[in-house]
Amino acid sequence: MKKSLPRLYAISDVDVLVARGLDPLDVCDAWLEAGVRLIQLRAKSMASGSMLTLAEALVVRTRAAGATLIVNDRADIAAQCGADGVHVGQDDLSPADVRLVVGAHAIVGLSTHTDAQVADAVTQPVSYVAMGPVFGTSTKITGYDAVGLDQVARAAAIAHAAGKSLVAIGGMTRANAASALAAGADSVAVISDLVGDGTENRRGLAERARAWMTTTV
Repeated sequence: MKKSLPRLYAISDVDVLVARGLDPLDVCDAWLEAGVRLIQLRAKSMASGSMLTLAEALVVRTRAAGATLIVNDRADIAAQCGADGVHVGQDDLSPADVRLVVGAHAIVGLSTHTDAQVADAVTQPVSYVAMGPVFGTSTKITGYDAVGLDQVARAAAIAHAAGKSLVAIGGMTRANAASALAAGADSVAVISDLVGDGTENRRGLAERARAWMTTTV
């Protein structure tokens, strides 16, 4: 049976946050205060030891709030810190290999960009499939052009038929997120539009997240 995901999937991209002068823990606190209940830690440039320390601190916060923490790419970090799951891309560990590290009950997500990748993904031990970039993005180089809403609809149909959830990612804003959800996505993953240009304080970040929560109801 398809596991239900919160409609808003907040991505804490450490490289993006640091570039904007934001502390990942402060941002997490603001999001949790606003009611965000699904957060992914992405830290592509962070050393393993520092990433583990950060992940451990995030687990304490998310667990206290009843929220879910997913670690991008690093199944080893997820297992060591007790995170709820792992998200991998096409060139990372396979979902089957991830499950050897984090176990059968963890949440495992897989990025896809084409119909063929979605069809293959649903045969693997994943909890959800991510499709994108839907509208294009400047925060992650995927090697793929924007796939559009028709692709989201096709991916959602394939994922749902296999009992998997579909997450839409890439260029998500409060103006276009509803269209991705209407196309069949169960959740929208958001990076930049949740943090803005980095000038907002914790209260401002929480208000931005609350506005997003309203958008994705």
